[in-house]
Amino acid sequence: MLTAVFLLVAGVLAGVIGTAGGITSLVAYPALLAVGVPPLAANVTNSVALLGSGASSALRARADLVGHGPTLRRWMPITVIVSAAGAVLLLLTPSHLFDRIVPFLVAAGSVLLLAQPWIDRRRGSATMRPGVATTSVSAVSLYNGYFGAGSGVLMIAVMLLDGEPVLHRANALKNVLLLAADVLPAVAFALSGTVVWAMVWPLGIGAVLGGLIGPSVARRVPPTPLRIAIAVCGFVLAVYLFFEA
Repeated sequence: MLTAVFLLVAGVLAGVIGTAGGITSLVAYPALLAVGVPPLAANVTNSVALLGSGASSALRARADLVGHGPTLRRWMPITVIVSAAGAVLLLLTPSHLFDRIVPFLVAAGSVLLLAQPWIDRRRGSATMRPGVATTSVSAVSLYNGYFGAGSGVLMIAVMLLDGEPVLHRANALKNVLLLAADVLPAVAFALSGTVVWAMVWPLGIGAVLGGLIGPSVARRVPPTPLRIAIAVCGFVLAVYLFFEA
């Protein structure tokens, strides 16, 4: 019972942080490790448990997606297909090498968020070249399917650099794209037999509750403090993952 309550609270915090633009796994993944779930099982259990949080946040983000239908149609097939490939890669290959790269990817996304105002001033109204944008979305999607922690930060950075100047709208795009991308990996993980289902339910229910709160927080917090808060979450997670690796 104490474990369930602990994971329920962790899920609420993870849902709020993630849907407001931060990193859900900053809370959820360490919480699973803290209750004794092995790292690989914690990774896949975390992915399945947080699927509901992504659904609730995507539904609440509809007001921020007006006019973004072409963007979603452009990126959704790529995020879905490549994330599924990342999940298969996780199940078929050892993760120790990629675990060493993960902290640097998360830190790079945080640096991009902090540099976004300067990037906007330098590039004016221009956007990334189509090939660069496609490569960036594909790389984030592969990482999302393989490990996932910090993929939201990276996807927000890509959306900002791809032409969406408003942070909470970039966050809304991230919520919808990663929800679509997480469905097939969650199915693959469930079929693999490595999911700890007893841990999924309390963490997942808490994350759904937190996900209902997160988008409202994102719309009410000024962009600069939110950007800094997201970046700090990214750096903290990068340090944690570096020492874990």
